[in-house]
Order: sequence, then structure tokens, then C-alpha cells
Amino acid sequence: MSNINQSNELPPKTCSIERLVTVKPDVEKVIAGIKTATRRNGRYADVGEIMELQGHRFVVQKVYSQSLGELTDEHAKQEGYENVEAYKQSILSYHPGMPWLPHMRVWVHEFSRVQE
Repeated sequence: MSNINQSNELPPKTCSIERLVTVKPDVEKVIAGIKTATRRNGRYADVGEIMELQGHRFVVQKVYSQSLGELTDEHAKQEGYENVEAYKQSILSYHPGMPWLPHMRVWVHEFSRVQE
């Protein structure tokens, strides 16, 4: 179960959309259509905002809070991974020493390619 909030109930952004997806393998996954969501410890975008990656445009469709304990394999597939364990190992490799706590909350940003 996710806590999906209406955009008028969301707290202020903590970072800009330009920082939403920056790691080269993740950028490639987004462009290839493999990655359709990203989880961050802050809110980086508003619904309807456009993210540009290497000349490709993606629109943010949903932004909501979720605990790490709520992650399913389907969520991991949105992130471009086979399952939660693969996603977890990837995240922990980017953030050495960070604990993976089921109650820790993250912001989910779901997006899709802008059809032009």
C-alpha cells in the first residue's frame, strides 16, 4: 500500500528535477524504457514536470511517499531491476554504510516518455 498524495498536499521540493536521475546506467535504463520510476530521499519533482535526459523528455506522472518495507518486486522492476534484493544491493553500493531500514520513507517519482 502506498500513500499517494494529491499534488496540493505534497511538501516543498527538496531538490530540482535535473538531479532526479543522474547515474549513467540509470539514465540509459530510462531512455531504453526499462526504468519508469526512481526513489529518492527527498522530493525532486512535481506531477507534470518534465525531465530531460540526453535530448529525451519524460513527464512525471506520480509523486508519493513509500517505505522501503513496502517495496515489491514490481516496484523494483519499475526501477530497472529484477527484484527487490537486486535493487537493494544496487542502492547500498551507491551509499556505503547506509542501513536499509524497512520503516525508512522515500519519495517515489513515476514518469513516462513524452510522445512528440
